[in-house]
Amino acid sequence: MGTRSLDPTASPTRVPVILLMGPTAAGKSAAARALAQRWPVEIINVDSATIYRQMDIGTAKPDADERRAVRHHLLDIRDPAQSYSVAEFRQDALELITAIRQRGHLPVLAGGTMMYFHVLQHGLADLPPADARLRTELAERAEREGWPALHAWLEQLDPATAARLAPNDSQRIQRALEVCLITGRPMSAALAQTPRAHNNNELSRDNTITLSLEPSDRSALHQRIAQRFDAMLAAGLVTEVRALYERGDLHPGLPSIRCVGYRQLWPLVAGESSLPEARERAIAATRQLAKRQITWLRGRRERQVIDCLRPDAAELVVDACYTALAARADWASSWA
Repeated sequence: MGTRSLDPTASPTRVPVILLMGPTAAGKSAAARALAQRWPVEIINVDSATIYRQMDIGTAKPDADERRAVRHHLLDIRDPAQSYSVAEFRQDALELITAIRQRGHLPVLAGGTMMYFHVLQHGLADLPPADARLRTELAERAEREGWPALHAWLEQLDPATAARLAPNDSQRIQRALEVCLITGRPMSAALAQTPRAHNNNELSRDNTITLSLEPSDRSALHQRIAQRFDAMLAAGLVTEVRALYERGDLHPGLPSIRCVGYRQLWPLVAGESSLPEARERAIAATRQLAKRQITWLRGRRERQVIDCLRPDAAELVVDACYTALAARADWASSWA
């Protein structure tokens, strides 16, 4: 089926935004490609790992053919030695949404970094900036005691935040403790406050279609996760991680190397772990990530859930979008 063109007289404000969410290995990329076969689509990647160059296999990044077929944004925008903040993502994504709408295309935001989706729709909480000295102190304490010990400390200071973080989620544990120690109050309390004012590009339920690919059987998703990771290994993931290791300027404390899969294979390429051990840790960490993503998604009441385990899941995403577009008089004339 060919793509449907937008009415050239339509206003960009009448162009909806599709939010395509789901846990890792749910088939979001395939669904986004299916949408691109039906409408003129541009994809904004909502993923804190695919932003990094030289990290292709372990992030399941779209290949060159996929990028030629559909325009993708926010891929390969940072070197692994660099960082990329939530605030930077929000600004970049909102600017891209505006530009895509002005081109008469549908913006599809697809990915599994749930905090990115959150700040797009709800703005940024008023949190203090990073404190380099305090971060160093926390990292040194973690080196002595381990991140699970700091997670236990966070449970005392901010039980709500600790409950949604894994005991080894070093980046987020460090930030939560930093906020607690700087402000004297839990980060969860700050996040619960009304965020700072949005700009004019804010997304709301009135101009978005929220679709969520979720498994009807968690164990089946676990099997898919294991199969996908084995496919990554077969495609050369160890070689990819080794190339990063051999650069000499990267280390496990960086956000890039903390990405699931890379963090677990790092000891392997350093000669400190075997492949079976690294594989098991990576699959377990990916399953924990999926669990946290699904927990977050269940709090999004506006989402329409599609069973990601169905063989026709991508087609069901297209059908759901068509129905949503046709239901709105201000969208239907141009899209449905």
